[in-house]
Amino acid sequence: MTRILVVLLTLTLLAACQKVAVEQAEVMPEPAAKTQLNVGTLYGSQIFVTTGQGEAGFDFEMAAGFADFLELDLEMKPYANIGELYTALDKGEIDFIAAGLADTQKRREMFRLGPPLYRVDQVLIYKQGTKVPKDISQLEDKITVITDSSFVETLAQLQKLYPDILWEQENDRDSEELMGMIARGEITYTIAYSTTLDINRRFMPELRAGPILKESQAIVWLLPPNKSDQLMSDLLTFWHQEKRSGTLAHLNEKYFAHVKRFDYVDTRAFLRAIDNKLPRYKDKFQFYAGDIDWRKLAATAYQESHWNPNARSPTGVRGLMMLTLPTAKQVGIQNRLDPEQSIKGGAKYLNDILKRLPDSIPESQRMWFALASYNIGYGHVEDARKLAESMGLNPSAWRDLKEVLPLLQKRKYYKRTRYGYARGSEAVHYVDSIRRYYDTLVWVDNQNQMIEDEKARAEETQVVELSNNENSELSGLPPQ
Repeated sequence: MTRILVVLLTLTLLAACQKVAVEQAEVMPEPAAKTQLNVGTLYGSQIFVTTGQGEAGFDFEMAAGFADFLELDLEMKPYANIGELYTALDKGEIDFIAAGLADTQKRREMFRLGPPLYRVDQVLIYKQGTKVPKDISQLEDKITVITDSSFVETLAQLQKLYPDILWEQENDRDSEELMGMIARGEITYTIAYSTTLDINRRFMPELRAGPILKESQAIVWLLPPNKSDQLMSDLLTFWHQEKRSGTLAHLNEKYFAHVKRFDYVDTRAFLRAIDNKLPRYKDKFQFYAGDIDWRKLAATAYQESHWNPNARSPTGVRGLMMLTLPTAKQVGIQNRLDPEQSIKGGAKYLNDILKRLPDSIPESQRMWFALASYNIGYGHVEDARKLAESMGLNPSAWRDLKEVLPLLQKRKYYKRTRYGYARGSEAVHYVDSIRRYYDTLVWVDNQNQMIEDEKARAEETQVVELSNNENSELSGLPPQ
């Protein structure tokens, strides 16, 4: 027994002397900190576009603000259609979808929906000359809509009431392309958001609005259905912040407010003038514009004189830019009826106004304040700004100033101002018209650039084919 105890004690001591082998748990590297916000989108004038002036669009500007809020770099990733966006979100290639998509029951079942950005109506679209449909049951042809769009859900619901409704889906076209097909007579009906119609009928005045099929539908962002709690929390905080600060109201005014007025005759006349009159003066607008986008200067001239260098008004303003005699002297212009002098003088006067404006007015809105000053005078605009401030509004936000300017026509308000009565409503209409003309000029420029790019690609392809054929002839091989 004693020997057994000695052996056990010896073994215990030996074990104690051995180094204890501790199994090292594998240390997993911490995930890299996120540095980029990946946002899936679609191309569209109110969603996301790239222009000579940079990137723009309601969804883009909100996404850029959200990325700044999160202190991340923004990467906008345009996809070809809605289906590809859904797939990209499912695969984790993007963090969320910001593509001007509406809140629908099907999307509520598939995704988490962000708060409303703005609201739209779903409108039936047809071409002028087509028999006006009083309701959806009286259509003489099928409706063409975008695959996976909210319009498909609307039609499916309507078909329960009107079984004879027919439609087809287009996977490789967007609403603007379908509207173009309507204008060319290639299809008879489509459905679009009211905002999309307002924007596009400036370029395609033949478009007409039929019955409203769905009212006040919210435009939202789509988030992944799972593991997006933190993203949704951040988005809600950001949305409340931007709503309180007026950013949502500003973007709504910027992209949609000025296009609500529509004049078919004026739109047609402007498109004809771009072809027939603008080429005579385009180089002069470009030369004298200075810091102003030349298309804004050209749009101002059209609003003033319809690009008529001999224009005159009973109040004494004359020429392409309709300068008063004192203003012409101020900017050093001797002959207001000379087109080049008039453009030079108008450009100088506008640039001078822009320099006088307070620094508190954001760069993106300064031109609208300057144009209002060009129309009714800098003093009246300053009166309106002070009036806005006294009413608790933002004197440096155009969306607020355009609400206040018409008050300068009411004695109750203008008697409190330094410069008195002014036709403020006219100034608001004046600025909105110039903004519409400017948007049309940008659209025409983009269309012309696309044509030039396609022509260049065709010529390049032709050169390559000729070169291949010449090489084949030299080598004795048959031409490719």
